[in-house]
Amino acid sequence: MPYSVQTLTVGDSEMSAYLSTPEGDGPFPGMVVIHHAPGVDMFIREIADNLAREGYAAVAPNLFHRITDEMVEQTGRSKRDQLSDPDIIADVNAAVDFLQSHASVDRERLGITGFCMGGRVVWLAACTNPNFKAAVPFYGGNIMVPWGAGDVAPFELANGINCPMLFHFGEIDANPSQDDMRKLDDELTRLSKPHRFYSYPGADHAFMNRYMPQRHHRTSAEMAWARTREFLAEQLQPAPVG
Repeated sequence: MPYSVQTLTVGDSEMSAYLSTPEGDGPFPGMVVIHHAPGVDMFIREIADNLAREGYAAVAPNLFHRITDEMVEQTGRSKRDQLSDPDIIADVNAAVDFLQSHASVDRERLGITGFCMGGRVVWLAACTNPNFKAAVPFYGGNIMVPWGAGDVAPFELANGINCPMLFHFGEIDANPSQDDMRKLDDELTRLSKPHRFYSYPGADHAFMNRYMPQRHHRTSAEMAWARTREFLAEQLQPAPVG
C-alpha cells in the first residue's frame, strides 16, 4: 500500500500532508482525513491507511503548519487553540484541490472524516466546500463557537451542507455532550439535511483511538468503523481493490 508525505501550497504557506493510496491505478474515491489535537500522528496515519485498504485515496493535511512550537511557548496556548476557521477552510480546500488533481483519484467522489477537533472541521468543511459527497465526524466538539478570525460558528453554517453526514458520539463525552448531539440533530432535521447520528454507550471522547488506552472503547470503535465503512461505500461506491 503506497504512502508518502506531500507538500501542499496554501497561500504563501506550505502544508505537509500524509497520503495513503490503494494499489493500482484507480481512479479511486478520495478521502480527506482531519487530525485530532495531537496532529497527524500514528492514529491518523493508521486511519488513512485503513481507508486506503478499503479502496480510497486518503490524504491527511497538517492544519498546524502555520503554528510553531515557539508560538506555543510564547502564547501559552496549544496549537489547536491557535487555529482559525478561515485558515482551516483554506487548508481543507487545498487538500480537496490536491485530490481532485491527483491522477489516481475520481474528482467526483470525495468524502471527509475527522476526529475530535477534526470532527468539528468535518462539519465546517461540509458547510463550506460543495465537493464532498459524504462527511463522517467523530466526536466533534465546539461546533457552536467560531475559532480565531471566524465570525460565524460552524453550527450556524449548517444550511450549506449538501452531502449526507454520519456522526459518531460517545455517550459519556462532555464535548460534544448528549445535549449537543440533540441540538445538532435537531438543526439538521430542521434543514432537511440527510444524516445518521449514533451514540455509543459507555464511550467517552476519543473512543476510537487505540493509542489512548484510557479512552479507547474497543466495542464502540469497531461498531463505529463498520458503520463508517458501510456509509462510505453507499455514498462513494469505491472500486474493488486488487
